[in-house]
Parts: sequence; structure tokens; C-alpha cells
Amino acid sequence: MANRYNPRMHGDLFHPDADPARRHGSTDPADGGTISRPLPDRLRPRRLEEVVGQDRLLATDGPFRPLLQSDSLPSLLLWGPPGCGKTTLARLVATHTEARFLEYSAVRVGSKELKAVMGESEKLLRATGRRTVLFLDEIHRFNKAQQDALLPWVERGDITLIGATTENPSFEVNAALLSRMRLFVLEPLSTVAVVALLEHALAVPEGLSERGVQLTADALAALAELSEGDARQALGLLDAVTGAVADGESDATIVDVDDLDRLIQHRAVRYDKSGEEHFNLISALHKSLRNSDVHAGVYWLTRMLEGGEDPLYLARRLVRFASEDVGLADPQALTQALAARDAVQFLGLPEGALALAQATVYLALAPKSNALYTGFKAAQREVQTGSNPPAPLHLRNAPTRTMKDLGYGKEYVYAHDTDAGIAAMSCLPESLAGTEYYRPRGKGFEQELARRLDAIRAWHERRTRGTHQESARPEPPTGGTT
Repeated sequence: MANRYNPRMHGDLFHPDADPARRHGSTDPADGGTISRPLPDRLRPRRLEEVVGQDRLLATDGPFRPLLQSDSLPSLLLWGPPGCGKTTLARLVATHTEARFLEYSAVRVGSKELKAVMGESEKLLRATGRRTVLFLDEIHRFNKAQQDALLPWVERGDITLIGATTENPSFEVNAALLSRMRLFVLEPLSTVAVVALLEHALAVPEGLSERGVQLTADALAALAELSEGDARQALGLLDAVTGAVADGESDATIVDVDDLDRLIQHRAVRYDKSGEEHFNLISALHKSLRNSDVHAGVYWLTRMLEGGEDPLYLARRLVRFASEDVGLADPQALTQALAARDAVQFLGLPEGALALAQATVYLALAPKSNALYTGFKAAQREVQTGSNPPAPLHLRNAPTRTMKDLGYGKEYVYAHDTDAGIAAMSCLPESLAGTEYYRPRGKGFEQELARRLDAIRAWHERRTRGTHQESARPEPPTGGTT
């Protein structure tokens, strides 16, 4: 099979087939002794059958395998979390196609270099009929202009583009480029798949077998859980644990769960506060609070804080939730959320985190009503799509004689001068008279607000029927918070 990889064009990157001597390290004295590539790279699968996880994609009747077997690969976009096998699948393409395979990272390569590669690929295709497969890792790192620059080459078929991204392509990849690529969604590896990977690493010479360290079944499962489906992270943790044991930090050669906890003191929480995970977690927090799940609310709040989220961002979201989902069912909810914001501004972290947790618990357990939210949105739609008639003349101030002569303020009734505290006049434009925007749900304090609205409505109905008595004043509120 023709050579499909050019190390000169990749710097320190290389294809697994390019240099077998480097696949598991080198002992060339000129290199200063043993050079060991990272464990995840040493164990990267070299055949499709060696890939663990992604069974849905790679099954015999799955969508990915037929593409490799046909050698008529379309442009692809591989979307999935870190360590799920995106780069592995892209490199395996090189072993199933006669096309030239080039690999770049969007972090390292610029538009000028890629443009030169595109030109070479076009010439190669015209001269020899040989296609070029370009693997572009972290394609989301390219800005809109850089992604647009790829379009003509992809459209003409001068290259077959394989992009890999950890970010939602709906947001991070241009729609025009995305429409010309076939999207494959990769999932985090299951715990079972990660355990199998760890067992393999402990058993093979190119892995960690020479260290003579083993993990109990429970420790392997715990390590797999810690990795959150990330094969690279799982192997990195395994390398660190077995390395610590081999270096004498533990007398045991069989690591159990207690040993694991001691050897892995702290693991950084996976969280990208500028990427999709940010939006996924804040959505989980908001929806947990809406569902009055106090335990989930505290968990998602803590998850974001431990991941480095801006505490003031979380405070803003809690303030919004207090009005959107609790509203006037509990007027104290907004007070609690604003107090948490002030505490965070005053204390910072870590002290202010407890105030956010307090507000989270309060909001989760508060009675819920979206009446305020739906009322505001209804009024907003009216303003945005309606005719927006002018304010009625009787509601306008008349600071000048001319304005009074034009009828400004005429027939206005000062509500405080009436026994009922209500005037019979309408305060909406005539075309909107009778429209209701705020309709309390009758939950929490909104029960009292609903009673007040009913009393006001009844007063107007009696006034309209001519049976109103000035003494029939709406009953004053009792209890609650105004």
C-alpha cells in the first residue's frame, strides 16, 4: 500500500504505521536512553478491531465501517468528548484508503500553511488522480474566516476533510461547511470499555506489564468511573498510579480502592466554562431547580463552582430563576437570590459559595409559578407584533395649556381620592381593553394575589352593571409579603 503519511508535514506528530521503532519507544543511545511516548499513544489501536467502545458506529452493520471498506470516504466530522477515540478513528482511515493522509491540529496550523497544502492536494489529484485526506483536529478552534477558506476545496472534492471537535458543531462549525460533511457523534466510553482498556494496559509489554503492578476489580472500576469515559485520562491516571507504586510510594503491588484514593489526591473537574459543557450544566441546574429537586440543584451548582465557573455568573442565573420560575409565588425568592449575589461580591470564593448554595436550596424548595414570566412574554409579543396604539389621553400629563386644550389628562381620576382606591377608567389602549397578561397560578403567595385580582375584577363588574356601592372596597390583603 502506498505511503499515506508525511512526517515532515506534521512536526512531532506521526502516524502509528510510520515508524514501528518509535511505536513503543526507542533505546537509541543517541537519543539519550529510553524515549517513551505517552501511554495513551503507545496503546492507540492500529486496527479497527482493537477499538473499544463506539460499538454503535463500528459494528459490522454500523454506519462507519462501510465507509472505510469502500475507499470512497466523504468528508466527515467526528464530534465527541475528550478521549473517546476521534483521533484514533481518523488515523485508522489512513490504513483503509489509498489516499494521501495528512494530519494537523487547528491549534498549531495557520491558514497560510493549509492553503499551500490545499494547492498541493489539488495538483496531486489533477496529475495522478490520487486524493488527499486531511484530518484537522480541534476544528472548532478555527474562526469563521478560516473555516470558510476550507469550503472551496471540500466542495470541489480536492480534499476529503475529516474534522474532530469536542464542541457542539451546531455552534462552532460554520453551517455551510457542516452541510458538506457527514456528522458522526461519538459517546464517552462506558465503564466496562474503560476497564477493558485498563486491563489491556496492565497486561501488555508496550503498556505497563513490566511494572508488575495490578489493580483489584473494584479499583479498576473506580478508576474507570473517575475517568468519565475519557480513555486518555483513564490511561494517564493508571500510568501515574502504577508509577507511584513502582517508585516505592506504596509497598503493595496490588492496588485496592483505598490505595487508589491515597495515590490520587485530587482530580481536576472536567468543565469548559466557555464551551458546550458550560451550557449543558447551567441548563441542568436551572431545570433541576424548576423541578424542585434540591439535591440535583446543589450538585450541579457545586459541579460548576468546582470546575472554575464565575460565581457571579451563577448568581445572575439564580436571580433570573427567582423571577422566571418562582416569581410572585414567593416574593422572597428574588430577595434571597440578590442577597446571594451581594454575598459573593463581598466575600468572593470560597466563602461566598455557601451563600449560592443557600439561595439554590431556597429556590428549589420555593413554590413555583411562571405566571410573571408568561405575562411579561405575552406583553412583549404584543409590543413587538401589535399596532402599539398611543397612550389614552386621560393617562397623559398636561404640563402646558396647549396640552390641556388637546384633552391631555381629561377625565383622569386620582385613585387615592376614591373610597375604593380604584377608578373606573381603563388604563389600556381602547383596542386592548380587557386584555389580561398576568394570571396568577394560585401557588404560594400568588393565592393572595389571585384573591386581590378577583376582588378588583368584581368591583369593575359591579360598576359596569351599575350596582357598585362606594363602600364595596376591595378587601385589604391579610398576611403574606407585599
